[in-house]
Amino acid sequence: MPNRAQQIYKQEFRFGLGGVSLGNEFNKHTDKEAEGTLEAAWEVGVRYFDVAPWYGFGLAERRFGHFLHNKKREDYLLSSKVGKLFKASKNNRHAEIYPLSDSPNDIVFDYTADGVRRSIEDSLQRLGVDSLDVAFVHDISPDFAYFPNGWEEQYEIARKGAFPALSKMRDEGIIRAWGIGVNTPQPILKVMDDADPDVCLCARQYSLIDHANAVNELFPAVRKKNVSLVIGSSLNAGFISGSARYNYGKENFKIPAAVIEKREKLRTVAARYGVDLRTAALQFSAAPDVAVALVVGARSHQQIAEDYNSLQGKIPSEFWAELKQQALIESEASLPAAPV
Repeated sequence: MPNRAQQIYKQEFRFGLGGVSLGNEFNKHTDKEAEGTLEAAWEVGVRYFDVAPWYGFGLAERRFGHFLHNKKREDYLLSSKVGKLFKASKNNRHAEIYPLSDSPNDIVFDYTADGVRRSIEDSLQRLGVDSLDVAFVHDISPDFAYFPNGWEEQYEIARKGAFPALSKMRDEGIIRAWGIGVNTPQPILKVMDDADPDVCLCARQYSLIDHANAVNELFPAVRKKNVSLVIGSSLNAGFISGSARYNYGKENFKIPAAVIEKREKLRTVAARYGVDLRTAALQFSAAPDVAVALVVGARSHQQIAEDYNSLQGKIPSEFWAELKQQALIESEASLPAAPV
């Protein structure tokens, strides 16, 4: 029998647009440009949207909401994040953390039960909609650099507060499912032992560049617990498709030599078979049986259309066989279905 997440993420919701880029994390985009990207996403068939208060300190939620509040709520799936509250302040930190957002807000970390309820209420107001489908507890992970006393302290607060509160909200029908949204596997493994999540956002952890830990440790654990995953950042913040950054953070321009070398090897094999590497990367990240959806970021109408069409492309089986032969992908990694 399908688990809760598999029932929620129907076929039309298996490809989603995420809000990082339209929160102006990497580049500054106007409201008009953001609206155009969202309109293009809808036109090509995107019906899953994933945002967070963190993205642009509220900017992404406002932009997504401006577009989505005119759509029928039953026509799309919507997820956001909890654990970070925002308050308008003249002395805010947006210039330090999200300098391109022009946000008037300052951040308060709050993973308590009351905090996550407030977070959802605030998100609904920014979005201009009446409900979230999925709530992800955001960034309680070793890589998050802004916690005052480390991620473990915040995780413990969430374990006692956010996790049981979200389970209660799910059971009450306020949300349909919950999990955590993180960039590392350790918190996902931990939350499955400490609570009863339905689906977790697994960002940055399952790409053509970096997937060994997911295949060999994370995926077997989520199968055992009957939890599903939404896969995010399958291009490693655009690195696979040519961006001069790898993943997130202030020093993401410092790209490890081994990562650059692997991309070059992947490009060489892709060229031999006439395969677009971005297309291969997106299809690879969408393939695992534990994945109920793939979320991509896009900064323009052209980019989201290209990403969507990449999932429709045909890739010869020989390409994947050579990647395994050269140990560029794990031997146990799931592969996209063979073209017909």
